[in-house]
Amino acid sequence: MSRVLAAVAWPYANGPRHIGHVSGFGVPSDVFSRYQRMAGHEVLMVSGTDEHGTAIQVQADKEGLTPQQTADKYHRIIATDLKGLGLSYDLYTRTTTRNHSAVVQELFRALHANGYVVPQVQLGAISPTTGRTLADRYIEGTCPICGYEGARGDQCDNCGNQLDPVDLIGPHSRIDGEVPVFVETEHFFLDLPALSTALGSWLDTRVDWRPNVINFSRKLLDDLKPRPITRDLDWGIPIPLPTWRDNPMKSIYVWFDAVIGYLSASIEWARRTGQPEAWRGWWQDPAARSFYFMGKDNITFHSVIWPGILLGANGQGDRGGRPSQFGPLELPTEIVSSEFLTMSGSKFSTSRQTVIYVGDFLRQFGPDALRYFIAVAGPENQDTDFTWDEFVRRTNSELANEWGNLVNRSVAMAHKHNGAVPTPGALAEADVALLETARQAYGTVGDLLERARFKQAIGEAMRVAGAANRYLSDCEPWKLKDDPVRRDTVLHTVLQVVQDINTLLTPFLPHAAQRVHQTLGGSGVWAAQPDLVEVSEEGNDDYPILTGDYVDQQARWASTPIPVGRPLDKPTPLFAKLDETLGQTGPDWAPITV
Repeated sequence: MSRVLAAVAWPYANGPRHIGHVSGFGVPSDVFSRYQRMAGHEVLMVSGTDEHGTAIQVQADKEGLTPQQTADKYHRIIATDLKGLGLSYDLYTRTTTRNHSAVVQELFRALHANGYVVPQVQLGAISPTTGRTLADRYIEGTCPICGYEGARGDQCDNCGNQLDPVDLIGPHSRIDGEVPVFVETEHFFLDLPALSTALGSWLDTRVDWRPNVINFSRKLLDDLKPRPITRDLDWGIPIPLPTWRDNPMKSIYVWFDAVIGYLSASIEWARRTGQPEAWRGWWQDPAARSFYFMGKDNITFHSVIWPGILLGANGQGDRGGRPSQFGPLELPTEIVSSEFLTMSGSKFSTSRQTVIYVGDFLRQFGPDALRYFIAVAGPENQDTDFTWDEFVRRTNSELANEWGNLVNRSVAMAHKHNGAVPTPGALAEADVALLETARQAYGTVGDLLERARFKQAIGEAMRVAGAANRYLSDCEPWKLKDDPVRRDTVLHTVLQVVQDINTLLTPFLPHAAQRVHQTLGGSGVWAAQPDLVEVSEEGNDDYPILTGDYVDQQARWASTPIPVGRPLDKPTPLFAKLDETLGQTGPDWAPITV
């Protein structure tokens, strides 16, 4: 058994999340965490809502709210949607807590004391109509290096180079299209060049990363520049230095604030569980493993900048130094990055109205149909286009026909003839072969999940379901009324394999897995679900967090004999088939338009 940290990207609190978001950070991290728990590891899965920065201020202005009211509103919506999706966070919190602010400020102080945070004058972008700072990511233009027209003020997603807004050709605000005014302003910068040697040495040890991640990360090292970590904005964490902390228009940049959330959430989780030092087991033990989950547009922050922050706060860069008050902290084991889930060839975008919100999707189709689609057809290694036609096809032919129908007809036959799990007779060659196929799948699927190869893993699990369906069709137990011993052997065999397939699919389809467990006569919690809990903090209104008890669930990554004689009820369909016209029209709330 080992400790596994699942560090999940923090969604912005400037609106509900769409299915493109959860295809990158949400479902993959939960599939991985559920498997690791089933395999006997001690998992800590943490994240929260990212609530500081210009994006929140812009949305607040649009809705006539304060930034805090906006953060409160969307944190609750996002947390509710993530609970509905079944994401098994040990703690899903938020960045406007006092704990988070204190942890961020401590790492800032450590970096400053070690010489990796330095003041520097730069040209900052100001909105001429509001007088407010425009965050780098809210400025777009043409990349001066590769000519890509959609480059942002902090980096170009096309060539991967780090940029400054003033470098862009034809810079303009993403908010309203106006041309920003650039004025001199003093800020603190993370001195990445002073950390590049340590970063390069560390990246050389990352031999198992996905090729797109390691290649992109190594390329970034070739042109590292100091990166600003403070902003002219009053909605953020104050700068914890004597001559700066009382300046209300200077705050810590949201990207620096957010990546530290993995540590602050771990510390908060430990406090909430009554074990205030327990977080150290995941952050200071070299044997512990940490996996960071995000979309490809966040690779830079997690594979270079966050490790740079950790190295600097540990005192392990070119300038040396002493560790922060938290002590030396371990760097990421692996960056698990997904590509983009697109819709009709375009990246999901609220501003462009190519968006399918998670909450709307869950209300009509439930969580497991979405989880399945993301796992089997999502953007694991390349951009993938979501279409309603493909969603309907996958749901009907694979979830309903292949898996749901297997569960339904095998249990229905056993219920009809026996009322319980039947006693098997001597096994035939076909019985042994199917049972062995299911048993071997634990190693195959488990190895793929261990390496975050979700698409291949669920494909292997569904391959066993296909074999079980062929077995039933070949053995035809419905024709064996004159040979009840053979009939019962076939039914016992297929029920055992259905139980095994359900175990293999539990990380992907936890809600359906609980139903199958009960359909097979089981009781109690098979696959635990997160709880939405209201908590309080001095000075703030009550707010929700996600947490849960996943230790006592019954799901384990192993084949266990299905109990002979266990009563069975008549089953109900596991997945409802969708109207095929939905594939051409889409639902009312996300219609297909030409």
